[in-house]
Amino acid sequence: MFKVIAMSAKNIEPMEQAKANWRLYYTLTQELLKFIDNDDVDQFLDLEQQRSDLVDRMKALPETEVYRKTQECQELVQKIKPLDMQVIYKAKAWLNRSRQQNASVHAYDIQGMNTLGNIFNKKY
Repeated sequence: MFKVIAMSAKNIEPMEQAKANWRLYYTLTQELLKFIDNDDVDQFLDLEQQRSDLVDRMKALPETEVYRKTQECQELVQKIKPLDMQVIYKAKAWLNRSRQQNASVHAYDIQGMNTLGNIFNKKY
């Protein structure tokens, strides 16, 4: 698995950091779609955790909200929204498929059905 590293340098201005964080959020969202399309759940979950960590850093940076009000950020948000909706939709679809597969597997569990095997073990 690879890890996306957020740009965080001491000499970078907070507003530039906010801008970089939003661009990284957009990139991570694009990557999430790629990995869920490829059914790479482990990488998808890792990227989702990275994105969640990034959101925490964004919330801790006051300039995030200042940058969010700019036209530039609003345009980026308009690109992010449909991607987020796709991620949510595809993640829910994957979860439903996974649940159905799990239910199918458990339908064949024969725990507690040992009496059936006993019929074949009798000697006549």
